[in-house]
Amino acid sequence: MAARLYGPDFAARPEATYQALRALGPVAWVELAPATPALLVVDYSACLEVLRDTGRFSKDSRRWQALNQGHVPHDSPALALMAWRPSALFTDGPEHARLYTAITDSLNQLDPHELHDTVIACCEPQVEEFGPRGRADLVTDFALQVPGRVLARLFGCPNDVGTRMVRGVNGLIDATGAEAQAASQDLSACLSDLVALKRDRPGDDLTSWMLQHPAALSDQEMVDQLVLLVGAGTVPTASWIASGLKLLLGDPRFAGSLKRGTVPVQVALDEVLWRNAPMANFSIHYAVEPTTIAGTSVPAGVPLVISHASANLQTHHLHSDAIAHNRAHLAWSAGPHACPAQDPATAIAKTAIETVLDRVPGMRLTMRDEDVPYRPGPFHRTPASLPVKFDPVQPSARFGDHR
Repeated sequence: MAARLYGPDFAARPEATYQALRALGPVAWVELAPATPALLVVDYSACLEVLRDTGRFSKDSRRWQALNQGHVPHDSPALALMAWRPSALFTDGPEHARLYTAITDSLNQLDPHELHDTVIACCEPQVEEFGPRGRADLVTDFALQVPGRVLARLFGCPNDVGTRMVRGVNGLIDATGAEAQAASQDLSACLSDLVALKRDRPGDDLTSWMLQHPAALSDQEMVDQLVLLVGAGTVPTASWIASGLKLLLGDPRFAGSLKRGTVPVQVALDEVLWRNAPMANFSIHYAVEPTTIAGTSVPAGVPLVISHASANLQTHHLHSDAIAHNRAHLAWSAGPHACPAQDPATAIAKTAIETVLDRVPGMRLTMRDEDVPYRPGPFHRTPASLPVKFDPVQPSARFGDHR
C-alpha cells in the first residue's frame, strides 16, 4: 500500500516515512490525499535529475493523466496547489522564462533597507496586540500574520485591498474542497482589482513594476503571477518563521545563546531549511514520456513530487556547524524553477524573528519542544501551535528605535 503523506501520523513523524521510502528506492508511490496518488522522489541525486532535466520532465500539470481521466476527486485538497494555471510555476521553456523574468526583475527592485523597515512595521501591531497578555501562540498570533501583511505592502495594496488579500490567504491555509475553491476565487478577485487599480494609477511597488516590465503581462497573467507570489510568500515563509522560533526557543543549543544576548537567527534559519524544509514536498513535475530515474521506471503523466525534506534528511550526518550558511539543501528547489524570492523571503523571516525576540524578551515555550504539533498535509511542514509565556509588554514601551 502506498505511504500516506497526510493525517496525524505523517504530520507527527514524517522522517520515519521518508526513511522507509528511501529503503524502497529513489522514487516511491505515495498518496498525497485520499485517491490522489503520486510518485515521491526521495533521493537527493534523483531530485536534482528531475529538477534540472527540462527535456524529460515538464511542470505543466495539464499532463496529469489521472486528473484528466476523472480519477482524482474534484475536492481533493491537493488540487489547491497542483491544479494548472498560467503562471511561472506551471510553464516550461520560453514562456516560463518570460514570466519568471518579470517576477525576478521586479523583486530585484526591492530596496533591502525599506523591506527591513516594512517587516518591522508589520510585526509591531501583532506584538502590540498580544504583548500585554503575557502569552501568545507564535503561529496564529504572529508567524501566520506577518508575511501576508508584508506582501500587501510590497504589492502596493490600499488598506481595503490588503485586508481582503490577507483574509483570502488565511482562508486558504486550512480550507479544503469547496471552501478552498471559494477562498482561491476571493483571492483572485482581490488581486484582479489590484491589477486594475495599478494599471490606472501605478506606484512604486511590485505590482506596478511587473505591469511595466518588458514581458508585457496581460491582466490575467498578472493575477496569476501575483497568486503565485502570494502562495509562495505567505505559508512557506510563515512556516519558516514558526520553525525558526521553535528552534531558537526550544533547542538548548540556541536557547542558551538567547539568554546570553547573542541571537544566532540566521544559523537557526539555515538549520530549518536543512532539517525541516517549509515546503517539504513540492516542485511537481511530469515525465513527458515513460522514462527511468536512477533505474526506476516512471510512467508519463504521473505527478513526480520532489521531496525536499527527504533529500535534505539524507545529510543527517552533517553537524550544525557544517549546515550553517550551507546552501546545498533543496529547500529552495533547484534548476530553472528554483524559488526566485530567496533573498526577500530570508529578509522577511530573519527580520520578523529578530523583531519579536527583541520586543518580547524572555519568551519561553509552554510545552516541550518535542510535543509541538504540526499541521497535517503533504506539502508544507508547519508547526500548528507554538504557545509561549513572557512578562507582559506594555504598548507604551514596546517599540525601540529600529532605524
